[in-house]
Amino acid sequence: MALAASSVATSPFEGQKPGTSGLRKKVKVFTEKNYTENFVQCILDANGSAIEGSTLVVGGDGRYYCRTACEIIVRICAANGVSRLLVGQNGILSTPAVSCIIRANKALGGIVLTASHNPGGPENDFGIKFNCENGGPAPDGVTNKIYQLSTTISSYKIVQDLKIDLTKIGTNTYDISGKPFVVEVVDSVVAYVNLMKEIFDFDKLRSLVTGASSGKPLKMRIDSMNGVTGAYVREIFLNSLGASAENVVHTTPLEDFGGLHPDPNLTYAKDLVDTVRNGDYDIGAAFDGDGDRNMIIGRKAFFVTPSDSLAVIAHFVEAIPYFRKNGVTGFARSMPTASAVDLVAKKVGKEIFEVPTGWKYFGNLMDANRLCLCGEESFGTGSNHIREKDGIWALLAWLSIMEHTGKGVEDILKAHWATYGRNYFTRYDYEECDATKCNAMMEQMEKLITDPGFLGKQFESCGKKYVVKVADNFSYSDPIDKSLATKQGLRVVFDDGSRIVMRLSGTGSSGATVRLYIDSYEKENVLGQASDMLKPLIEIALQISQLAQFTGRNAPTVIT
Repeated sequence: MALAASSVATSPFEGQKPGTSGLRKKVKVFTEKNYTENFVQCILDANGSAIEGSTLVVGGDGRYYCRTACEIIVRICAANGVSRLLVGQNGILSTPAVSCIIRANKALGGIVLTASHNPGGPENDFGIKFNCENGGPAPDGVTNKIYQLSTTISSYKIVQDLKIDLTKIGTNTYDISGKPFVVEVVDSVVAYVNLMKEIFDFDKLRSLVTGASSGKPLKMRIDSMNGVTGAYVREIFLNSLGASAENVVHTTPLEDFGGLHPDPNLTYAKDLVDTVRNGDYDIGAAFDGDGDRNMIIGRKAFFVTPSDSLAVIAHFVEAIPYFRKNGVTGFARSMPTASAVDLVAKKVGKEIFEVPTGWKYFGNLMDANRLCLCGEESFGTGSNHIREKDGIWALLAWLSIMEHTGKGVEDILKAHWATYGRNYFTRYDYEECDATKCNAMMEQMEKLITDPGFLGKQFESCGKKYVVKVADNFSYSDPIDKSLATKQGLRVVFDDGSRIVMRLSGTGSSGATVRLYIDSYEKENVLGQASDMLKPLIEIALQISQLAQFTGRNAPTVIT
């Protein structure tokens, strides 16, 4: 029986502007009549005529409303001339897996249903983002077009009578007004796991994990935080690498993440931190809701900053077969990320790039073969195997380094600091602040630091003096397509290399999240406490920004 598409009249919603990684709002916003339908139609329209006969990938992190949104997307894609959809079973695919499947199938792109590290459930957050044909988040040109279309949309197309069972793996073919439309419900895990087996030496990793080579099994605590990575963790670490069941926890994806805030940091992954600190574990790791972020800790909860994690992996790329086979090009980091990886790049003679926050800025460099390893301080690390950050990949990279060196996490990092020095780093997050007041704060701070008289200004705190060398609102000119990204974060760089960076996050669903980043380089004093080493700069940053006065906050929501 042929099914027919229909056109539904609608009107624009305010604020359907994709942020750093798509559109994120409360579930109650996405469930308003026509809200999800409008945004999906604008994604398809932004691709123009290329959408006709195309292949798209669809999946998400399993949070509340994910499966319903998947079904809506299937019906809208059917009406808009999409030829083939690859949809994760039960609507579930990790963000790295979406990128993997897009690339493997040469798809036009993918629609990812996630609010990443934001909490889930009926009262919390949902999100939709579009990944383009290279598997990475859509660039600014595409997201700006989606937003422009959302301001004028008057109708969307949908096949109302199309029914799809997302629980069953298999191929479903429909006749849409005489044209075939294929929906393949695919195993959520297999393509990604096979890719990991191509990148890493699973035989060596299995020997490390089971203790076959040392006589002592590796004691791990891997926490999926009830997010999407649970099935991937079970297949890789239990089935493929031989870990025992007690090494993995919270591996059942839940619509509300079991009440957990699925953000792998020292605050929200407290259960992991406390368990590793009080137990006999060699390594601990946590992943966020959609599987692209990671946190690594060593024995007794020895914390590895994302900046240091990136630098260590860069130093030990030869421990990973993928890099030995494909070679090593450049490295990159987001601007707020401490410059630890820059020191590695300089030593090994590789290009280093500093880009705005947002994984999409790494994609062009990867596609041009000028970048193979990159990271963001927001617990994101990855390589050019896909075009997304990849939490499980990062843990497998660390296990490969442990197997290669025969050392534990803390010893690996201390040896790294002895070679390169240490970039002390912290980030203060002030979540759900008044957006109007935050914008006023940023405007005042920018006016202050860009005044010519600010350069050379001296600040003193806790007996230390700092002289301003550079102060600006960071902008980035893409060396590949020459596009320009402006107003990417206020930064004050002092003559000793220490930095203060402040920006408003683009990943929240309500209000404004202020992020304050502080880093300072030490060549000799590498074993101090970060909180002590960075205290003078933190006080100067609060003084310059007047953050407490504008936000009314005397302490951050999260410190990492």
